[in-house]
Amino acid sequence: MKKTLTLFLSVILFAVSSTLFAKPNVVLIITDDQGYGDLGCTGNPVIKTPHTDKLANESVWLRDYHVAPTCSPTRAALVTGHWTNRTGVWHTIMGRSMLRANEVTIGQMLKDSGYQTGMFGKWHLGDNYPYRPEDRGFTEVYRHGGGGVGQTPDVWDNAYFDGGYFHNGEIVKAKGFCTDVFFDEAHKFIRKCAGEDEPFFAYISTNAPHGPFHCPQKYLDMYKGQNDRIASFFGMITNIDDNLGATRKLLKDLGIHDDTIFIFTTDNGTASGRQIFNAGMRGQKGSEYDGGHRVPFFLHWPNGGMDQKHVVNTLCHAVDIAPTLLELVGAKKPSKVKFDGTSIKNLLDSNKKVQWTDRMLVTDSQRVRDPIKWRKSSVMSQQWRLVNGTELYEIAKDPGQTKDVAKENPKQVAKMRAFYDQWWAELEPTFAETTELHIGHPDHPVVSLTSHDWIQNGLTPWNQGHIRRGPSQKGKIKHDGHWALKVLKKGTYEIEVRRWPAESGVAINKSLPPGANVPGASQAFRATQGVAIGAEKATLRINGKDLETKSVASNQAAVTFTVELKKGKHRLSPFFHVPNGELGAYYTIITTQ
Repeated sequence: MKKTLTLFLSVILFAVSSTLFAKPNVVLIITDDQGYGDLGCTGNPVIKTPHTDKLANESVWLRDYHVAPTCSPTRAALVTGHWTNRTGVWHTIMGRSMLRANEVTIGQMLKDSGYQTGMFGKWHLGDNYPYRPEDRGFTEVYRHGGGGVGQTPDVWDNAYFDGGYFHNGEIVKAKGFCTDVFFDEAHKFIRKCAGEDEPFFAYISTNAPHGPFHCPQKYLDMYKGQNDRIASFFGMITNIDDNLGATRKLLKDLGIHDDTIFIFTTDNGTASGRQIFNAGMRGQKGSEYDGGHRVPFFLHWPNGGMDQKHVVNTLCHAVDIAPTLLELVGAKKPSKVKFDGTSIKNLLDSNKKVQWTDRMLVTDSQRVRDPIKWRKSSVMSQQWRLVNGTELYEIAKDPGQTKDVAKENPKQVAKMRAFYDQWWAELEPTFAETTELHIGHPDHPVVSLTSHDWIQNGLTPWNQGHIRRGPSQKGKIKHDGHWALKVLKKGTYEIEVRRWPAESGVAINKSLPPGANVPGASQAFRATQGVAIGAEKATLRINGKDLETKSVASNQAAVTFTVELKKGKHRLSPFFHVPNGELGAYYTIITTQ
């Protein structure tokens, strides 16, 4: 009897301890270009978001939560807990959207803490080793290329329906609307982890409702009476909302709903909804005013006591999310990581009265080759916003930022300028640390480059519509862009120069007919006529020197050069000789020999 009782108590204690110390799952949904006002729960009178509204009313709601005014920078801050300018990500193109290799992501931190980690949809922090999500701690990856479906690094001729995607590095075909596909893949991952009783982190990052504005017809029909762009934009959001609802239902069906931290947020201010509703804010995507970077953030976790609406009015930022998640799940921060953000775990607890020290935070929009001090910047405190270093707004009294009170408050301006000066001085030395594309790694002998990552001063061809249209400049042109390379090993490299991507199978001087369009307000990138460029020769330019020139033969799909490269940094700028000058090679494949 005594042994039986002891065994019984041991089983009970084991069950209790397993429950007490089980790691909660994490689902983080982040949408693209959806602003604070693009939800029913924030006051939008037109949009239909019943599932997100329900989530908001059962969650901790960060009402003064800020990100960067554009997508890649926000994502960099979110996954690292570092100021985006520190990470090398201050633009969305031009090699300035690749997350530096020394950064540690929340995916890696959770993986190291025993989590299965999945990334679905939009990464936009690098398409080559060592910048891809599978290189940054995510064990299951299903994504498009670049910053959106149909952008230059994406699978050729992709559109929002029936596309091709990168599944753990391999191109696979899929049926259906892109958002549905990404959620479906995330659901497969969640089912697998639940079936294996493994804690998981599912990072579901949609490219919608970013343009081009395509949407399933049933969602377009929900917004009859609105203009085509709003119907498509809102339709994409309602489609996301349905998928969010399906994800929550799946968690309940699997019996893991209560111990899953479920987060919904967005990456910047609205790109299109301002004309309908913007929650009284000034500015939209790309703006230094609050409408460009104040976004929704809802966190729901029943077993953590976070399943009732609890509004937090304290100023918070994307850099706070990684340290907060680590503390919520009981994971340790790597010793070499020092966060710019801070854990806001105590703020999330409605039963705690937290004495929160007022702090200053910075957001800016550096959509340039190299950062410029004070450019489109906002220094934020709980009470104030200093915009571009000169305009001051008392945000609680003037949320629309209509009255500049800088002259009446010179001491406050000076205080916030001093904070920014110190912040800038700390970060500025890192700006020269260009993020290079790695060449010569034994596990990655073939590297595909696209014009999305050209570092240059002119227009960067970042989507496949640009590629199809050919050179945008009129008159004589000279290719001034380059790919920044880091050659890891001295050796012989084959450099294959292309006008069209390899998977297209199209010759350099061939034209292409327009591809099929898809439902919505925009023309798909692939629906653009592909022009012939009339290339006569191709030249290999490295580090500003033209090393070799070869003729372009009829029906030739690529021109191949062989070159010896020393270990270290190089600037690669191959180009075609076209009738009006030099046209950079939109696609180049480098193979280690």
